[in-house]
Amino acid sequence: MPIRINLKLPLLIILICSITACKDDPKEENVKRSRLADASSPYLRGHADNPVDWYEWGPEALEKAKEEDKPIVISVGYASCHWCHVMERESFMDTSVAAIMNRDFISIKIDREERPDIDKIYMNAAQLLNGSGGWPLNAVTLPNGKPFFAGTYFPPEEWKNILTQIARAYKENREPLIETANALTEGIKSTNSLSGLGVQKNEISEAEYLTVMESWEPRFDREKGGYLEEQKFPLPVSWDALLQHYYLTEDEEVLEIVKTTLDNMARGGIYDQLGGGFSRYTIDPEWLIPHFEKMLYDNAQLISLYSKAYKVIPSEEYKTVIEESIKFVERRLANDEGGFYSSLNADTDGEEGKYYVWSTEELRGILNPSEVELVTNYYNIEPYGNWERGKNILYHRFSPEEFAREEVLDYNKFKTSLDNAKEKLLKARQNRNKPTVDDKSLTSWNALMVDAYLNAYLALGNPEYLENAVKGAEFLSEKMLKSDYSLWRSYKDGESGINAFLDDYALLSQAYINLYQVTFDIEWLQKAQNIIDYAISHFKEEGSSMFYYTSDDHNNLVARKMELDDNVIPSSNSVMAQNLYVLGTLLENERYLIMSEEMLGQMYDQVMEDPSFYANWTKLIGTKAFGAYEIAIVGKDAQQKNFHVQKEYLPTSIFMGGKEENLPLLKSKLIEGKTLIYVCQNKTCKYPVALAAEAIDIIENYRTGTEENSSIWN
Repeated sequence: MPIRINLKLPLLIILICSITACKDDPKEENVKRSRLADASSPYLRGHADNPVDWYEWGPEALEKAKEEDKPIVISVGYASCHWCHVMERESFMDTSVAAIMNRDFISIKIDREERPDIDKIYMNAAQLLNGSGGWPLNAVTLPNGKPFFAGTYFPPEEWKNILTQIARAYKENREPLIETANALTEGIKSTNSLSGLGVQKNEISEAEYLTVMESWEPRFDREKGGYLEEQKFPLPVSWDALLQHYYLTEDEEVLEIVKTTLDNMARGGIYDQLGGGFSRYTIDPEWLIPHFEKMLYDNAQLISLYSKAYKVIPSEEYKTVIEESIKFVERRLANDEGGFYSSLNADTDGEEGKYYVWSTEELRGILNPSEVELVTNYYNIEPYGNWERGKNILYHRFSPEEFAREEVLDYNKFKTSLDNAKEKLLKARQNRNKPTVDDKSLTSWNALMVDAYLNAYLALGNPEYLENAVKGAEFLSEKMLKSDYSLWRSYKDGESGINAFLDDYALLSQAYINLYQVTFDIEWLQKAQNIIDYAISHFKEEGSSMFYYTSDDHNNLVARKMELDDNVIPSSNSVMAQNLYVLGTLLENERYLIMSEEMLGQMYDQVMEDPSFYANWTKLIGTKAFGAYEIAIVGKDAQQKNFHVQKEYLPTSIFMGGKEENLPLLKSKLIEGKTLIYVCQNKTCKYPVALAAEAIDIIENYRTGTEENSSIWN
């Protein structure tokens, strides 16, 4: 939720009141070759031909602003952002706009994906000033970087008027700007800080955890899934947390909201019905009209979510989503080194969604008449289009099984015909001009894809998914991991760059911990520990167990932020708290466990008050309330038996094992010639069993309190 502060903003009132009164049209200025031509970011390089004299973020721009006593325009976007491209075409390619920016401002272009630290600061400013934000993000600051104005997309005349009024105010009456900038900067520093957080909470009861739904439940859209909002974002962390809540409580209503959400996303226009993969969000509340950009982080997390859900609801529809989405990521985002690119543009040839939509004439030119009829009925094709320009977005309201039953069709024949029609359309679509790819690879997003492969492997058993998870982890080790266990954030064209942020450390160490729990290769656990130790040394806030988003070598930022609330991606602090808990359990490291407990204790009150903004934190609360299960599997067939246990949905279990007793909890558990499974809680283990099904039964008896197998091994 945005935090608002009481600011006196006389300048902003002047701007709003005079926005249409000023019609300056300066003469064009000559600009030297853009500094962005050699940027590492494809998004920045895309602005290299702008007449605006752009700088990248760094000392050169900040020092020049101070030397010339000019305010700074900070414009933030990303490669797959539709409105970012619109504003570039309309304003930043306009020589009259550029003339104002070049004469009266120092202009800095930011790729939010490379520099989320900068984006967070100025997005926070927009939220404090306006109550909301978005991209493109355009902020204006004093030469020292303190913001006094921030907004999103502006049409060219409005943008020129804003700039002209700000330039005039800065020259003639800057004191109100300075007051606003100072107050706004203090507001930015106060958000997501430790002030106002709770104190340590040592014990969390099951009864307390159950109350989490009281404030969460009213936000659910029970008819369409997701939250009750006019736009629909997937927000996979919410449904992942609710799936765990169902596991712990057996609350069928919670499972139903998860199922409704996943069903409607899979059937809506947000999902690419031909090529797989999900768009960023929909502009309507029914998941039908997507904003067509496709992000690696969305798709990685949704593959994981559908994989976990498949274990609970073994739906053929979910299996298709998992397999098709992985094929999409591999087909369009693979970097051929084991890693993945960042995103696909929403636009093709300057038109949003052009690559994905269909006219009825196009369908008739590709499909035979019976296929046209089938596709028209199943995907809700309208003769004059269900979207813009007479085009159609493909979506369906029923699963294939439900549709065949409703239409009294032979299911196998229907499914074969549908698959054939989809294949024809996909092949035809691949001949169209494709959306551009942002071909940088980011550490944190690639770590999410490692997790996606692991979860898909455990759900579907495809060994290629495990192989690709290992390849992805090796890519990140080779390209992003430095010798001192610090990290790079970005990789492109054979070069790594930009010092990583806390989400990179948190999500990569999480992926390595999870990879260990599937493969029992101790190397991944050791790497995770070293990465976490580096983060503790360089990101942790002195006097608490929380972590800053930027390391202690941050420069030129007006605020050092903390990321506490879970959004589209889980917050880096919630992931670190979970990592410290799991790693502390695996290594019997009391320091890690205490840190995790302190982090959760500080967040507890906020999480329970509004869990929809802290969904990942609720997972750790649930685990602490009900207790984790330590599953040790030792012997020559440990990895194989591990897979059979983890085919079950066991979100509060921590897995360890292999052929050696190389962890504290594995001591004295290896018996020559046997592969045994030990189910433990709080280091106390039941008598070992040989079969996965027996171990699952013990876990279920633990969970439900029916202690049928009560014999204790140690």
